[in-house]
Amino acid sequence: MLQLMVTKRIGRRQFHFTVQGTNFHEVVSEYDRLSFPDVLACGLCGSENLDLSSRVAQDKFKYTSVKCLDCRGDVTFGKTQKDDQTVFLRKNEAGQLDWQAWKKAEK
Repeated sequence: MLQLMVTKRIGRRQFHFTVQGTNFHEVVSEYDRLSFPDVLACGLCGSENLDLSSRVAQDKFKYTSVKCLDCRGDVTFGKTQKDDQTVFLRKNEAGQLDWQAWKKAEK
């Protein structure tokens, strides 16, 4: 069993992921599933005070995102249809990370 430790920077924090496989090709394939770049600052307010966040909506939809702890904006991870284990950060039509401003939930 081979393992590779991957570090991704989200704001001021570093997150360490370990991927593994039975050979070099499998390890690199697993690494490719983490196909998102480091996110150094919020795309809305510029803060480095970022964290990873997860939630479940309507008891069935699972969301993971990078959340700004200052302005509460976020950018959500997407998954490929072919392989729901491959994740990427959503981008807008201009190719930039698709940061969304926080909206107060209506009652």
